[in-house]
Amino acid sequence: MIALIEALVPVLAPVFAAAGVGYVWARSRHPFDLGFVTRLVTYVGSPCLVFSALTKFHVPAGEILGQAGLAFLAVFACGLVGGLALRLSGHAVRPFLPTVMLPNAGNLGLPIAYFAFGDEGLALALPFSAAMTMLQFTVGVSCASGHSKWTELLKTPTIYAILLAIAFAAADIEAPRWLANATELLGGVTLPLMLIALGVSLASLRIANLGLSLWLAGLRLALGLAAGIGVVWLFDIPHQTASVLILQSAMPPAVFNYLFAARYGGPVQEVAGAVVVGTLISIATLPVLLAVLMG
Repeated sequence: MIALIEALVPVLAPVFAAAGVGYVWARSRHPFDLGFVTRLVTYVGSPCLVFSALTKFHVPAGEILGQAGLAFLAVFACGLVGGLALRLSGHAVRPFLPTVMLPNAGNLGLPIAYFAFGDEGLALALPFSAAMTMLQFTVGVSCASGHSKWTELLKTPTIYAILLAIAFAAADIEAPRWLANATELLGGVTLPLMLIALGVSLASLRIANLGLSLWLAGLRLALGLAAGIGVVWLFDIPHQTASVLILQSAMPPAVFNYLFAARYGGPVQEVAGAVVVGTLISIATLPVLLAVLMG
């Protein structure tokens, strides 16, 4: 037990500390432009982090595409089962589908994968996170707005960062030193800003309908864990790759679900409650999940 605690504390303490900084900052009423930070991370930090990590650790092009493909498979399974569960329970499918389908693989999943599994874990987690970014700005925006928004994919820089990294990997060439240094420097701000922004978001969100919030959050966590395990069972996936996939898939609802609901006039309070409740549940369940995955 002592050895387990000693293994988990270095993984979870930095994550909770950084998110706690954001929470305390927001509760202290200091200014924090969440919109600016979100755009900075989405359009600068994340693409640079993706390109830097994938090229620095020489992740093969096939592995990048394979990880992204497994991520899509796991999340679409959540979408199919989650959509059916929403319909059978009498809830509107379109506005709540992203909440039960799309995990917080960025703000929460990436830092935990990094601290739990090191540089290799981060490199394995990035294609999953990038796939979620693609789905957030396509499926997420389309569900929130009620209109097809697939053209938003072309405005997502992370896609181009992945394609560029794949091109370097396929050609088996090193990224120019100036580009490697620049993307490593800019990408380095991403994980701290993600966690601080998560803390700020949690401080500002409120739970309006606890029953519905619990149901949505529980559905997301259960479906994500089951989908991750199912994909690992279906395919011959190495242990560490499988651990990162299950971890990312089992994350709580993404904060982007709340941001898009607010932007397009969706069920803001219900989605916000699911994000808060899901994150709080994860604080209790993550040590158990990590103990199994790291064991």
